[in-house]
Amino acid sequence: MNYDIIVIGSGPGGYVTAIRAAQLGFKTAIIEKENLGGICLNWGCIPTKALLKSAQVFHYINHAEDYGLNKVEASFEFPNVIQRSRGVASKMSKGIEFLMKKNKIDVILGTAKVQKGKKVSVTDKEGKVTEYSANHIIIATGARSRELPNLPQDGKKVIGYRQALSLPEQPKSMIVVGSGAIGVEFADFYNTMGTKVTIVEFMPNIVPVEDEEISKHLEKSLKKSGIEIMTNASVESVDTSGEGVKANVKTANGNITLEADILLSAVGIAANIENIGLEEVGIQTDKGRVLVNEWYETSVPGYYAIGDIIPTQALAHVASAEGITCVEKIKGMHVEKIDYGNIPGCTYCHPEVASVGLTEKQAKEKGYEIKVGKFPLSASGKATANGNTDGFIKVIFDAKYGEWLGCHMIGDGVTDMVAEAVVARKLETTGHEIIKSIHPHPTVSEAIMEAAAAAYGEVIHI
Repeated sequence: MNYDIIVIGSGPGGYVTAIRAAQLGFKTAIIEKENLGGICLNWGCIPTKALLKSAQVFHYINHAEDYGLNKVEASFEFPNVIQRSRGVASKMSKGIEFLMKKNKIDVILGTAKVQKGKKVSVTDKEGKVTEYSANHIIIATGARSRELPNLPQDGKKVIGYRQALSLPEQPKSMIVVGSGAIGVEFADFYNTMGTKVTIVEFMPNIVPVEDEEISKHLEKSLKKSGIEIMTNASVESVDTSGEGVKANVKTANGNITLEADILLSAVGIAANIENIGLEEVGIQTDKGRVLVNEWYETSVPGYYAIGDIIPTQALAHVASAEGITCVEKIKGMHVEKIDYGNIPGCTYCHPEVASVGLTEKQAKEKGYEIKVGKFPLSASGKATANGNTDGFIKVIFDAKYGEWLGCHMIGDGVTDMVAEAVVARKLETTGHEIIKSIHPHPTVSEAIMEAAAAAYGEVIHI
C-alpha cells in the first residue's frame, strides 16, 4: 500500500493533481469520501451552470417574439430542471472515474486522516480502517458553505448552495444573503424561473470584488429583471418557527423584516481542515487555512496542500493550476510560480461577469497613471444580432508603458472571452498590440479590441 503520491480529495484540485502525477510516472492514489469530482462537479460549478442554461432557454422561449418568432408560452416542471442538472453532474463525475482508470490511478473510497511518517489512514463506510503510505501526500480537501452564527443552516428553510441545487419544489420567494458569484448566480436562476428574489449584501456594491462600474451595471440589470437588491445591509437574525422564514435585516435606515419561503446563505466558504489529522502531524494553519510556501509545501516535509484550504483564491481553476505546479516541482521540473495577479474570475448570471487584473480603483491606488477604454455591447453588431446588448467591455492600461493592467467585462458570453486578456497579460502584451491584432467580424470579441482602441482615442464604432 505504498505510493509515490497520495492525493486527498478528488475535486478539480485533487483529480487534476492525480492525473498530472500519473502522467509524470508517479504511482498515484486518490482518496475521496463522497463522489469523484468533489464539490465543483457534483454540487458547484457544473450543476449550477446547467440550471442557469435551463433558465436561459426558458427566458429565450418566453421572448421568442423578440427574434421574429411566433409567441410561445413556455412552462416547466421544476423537478425536471433539477433532474437535468443532477444528470449533468453525474455524467461529469463518471467522466472523472474514466480518467482515473485511463491514468491507472488507484481510487480509494473513504474518509482520510493524515498520520505522522507520511501515512494516511482511510475509514470506509463500514468503519474499516486501512493505512497507506506515500513519499508525498497532497491535501486537497476543498471547502463547504460557510455558516454564520446568526444564520444557522437547517437545510430546509435556511439553506446553503448544496440544498439550493436540489430543492424538491420551487419556492415562491427567496432571500439570498451575499452577492458573490454563488449568491448572484442562484438569485438569477430562481428569479428567471419565477421565484421572487431579494438579495441582501453587506457591502456597498454587489459582486464586491469586481470593478465598481461592473457592479453598478449588474445591479441595474438584475433589478430590471425583477430582483430586489439591498446593499449596506445585513441579516441580524432569522425566525423559522412559522411557515417560511423571517429575516431581521439591519439597514442604514433601521431594521426591517423580510419574509420568504427560503433563505439561501451565500456568505462564502469554510475550508475543510477539521478532523483530517493536521494538528497531530503538526501542519501549521492560520485563520482556517493551511500555510504553505510557493511550491505548496506545508510546515511538515512530505505534506502539501492546494486549493480552497490554502490562502489563495478559492476557484476551481486555481486549485487545478496549484496541483499541477506542485507535482511538477516534486518531479524536479523547472516550474514557474503561479501569478495570482493574473487569475480570471467569472460569474455566470445573466448578464455574465468576467474579469482579470486590477480594477480602476486598485490601479489608481497603486499609483499608476492609467488609460481606460470602454466599449458598449450596444455598439457591437454580433451582440445586436444576438439580441443581447446589455453590458460593456472595460480595459485599463498603464499610460507609461502600455501594460494591460485590468480587463472587466459584463455581457452575454463574456466568461468565454476573458481568456484573451489572461493570455495577453501573461505575454506582457501592450494596448497597441491588442488594437493591431485583427479580431474576427462579426464577433463579440471585437469589443475587446474596440475597448483597447477607445483607451487610446482610436475607437471606430462609437
